[in-house]
Amino acid sequence: MAIGLLATITVEEGKNEEFEKAFLALTEQVRANEPGNLFYILHRSQANPQVYKVMEQYESAEALDAHGKADYFREANKVLGTLVAAAPEIELLDTV
Repeated sequence: MAIGLLATITVEEGKNEEFEKAFLALTEQVRANEPGNLFYILHRSQANPQVYKVMEQYESAEALDAHGKADYFREANKVLGTLVAAAPEIELLDTV
């Protein structure tokens, strides 16, 4: 069964452009290297431009686990972590 993930990320004021650039570079890596990833999409809130939502879906829990262990993911998170106001809120979802 496919598994979804919704991440809510709040970015520090003035860091949006840098965050988006780093995240979109990560997105390219995910799409190129993770056949178990069905989609990986960044959205910016219209109500609060400092808030982003990442919608992700994976073929399986194993594919999601592999995503979190990928070297490029870990490296990107080192950069992204310097741009956010707090730890992301993560919600795992079962596909219906």
